[in-house]
Amino acid sequence: MNLPNKLTLSRFVFTIAFLIFMFSEMPYHESLGLLFFCLGSITDFLDGKIARSRNLITNFGILMDPLADKILVCSAFIAFVERSWMPAWMVVIVVARELAITGLRLLAASKNVVLAAEGYGKHKTISQITAIIAILVLHSYKQMGVVGEGVFGFFIAGKPWVAWFTPLAIWLSVVLTFVSGWLYLWRNRQLYLQDM
Repeated sequence: MNLPNKLTLSRFVFTIAFLIFMFSEMPYHESLGLLFFCLGSITDFLDGKIARSRNLITNFGILMDPLADKILVCSAFIAFVERSWMPAWMVVIVVARELAITGLRLLAASKNVVLAAEGYGKHKTISQITAIIAILVLHSYKQMGVVGEGVFGFFIAGKPWVAWFTPLAIWLSVVLTFVSGWLYLWRNRQLYLQDM
């Protein structure tokens, strides 16, 4: 198994560790959840970069890399609903979008059509990861001691700046998720409308 595929598999492990710490009662569990989510996100960046630069693209990677990404991100958002950190309707939009696009790609594959990733999809992923990290930081920065308070806890208009930033990041990620999904479905509508 090549290095990019190992990194992809490691993302499943990091997702499990993230979820364990998210629902643990041990000290610093939210900070540890943040750590494992960040590690998973880094593997998302590295596996594709290494695979392309070393020409190590495999069928396993083509299938498992996007699946690992979706499981990591959707697991985080669903965990946030359980912790009452995010409204459920926002998470429904995220999960529904990912399921719809996965279904569309499976349909395209059955017709021997390859649907390439588009730029707004990459922006969507970046916005989702940013929102998740912001939520985790908001709920864990006090566990980081003086450094956490100094970096994330300084006040702007009566609230820590991360408390202002996090809702904006959440809304941006949800809007980009919805818009990118709608555009992708619309631009490829001939795949699922031609037999109607």
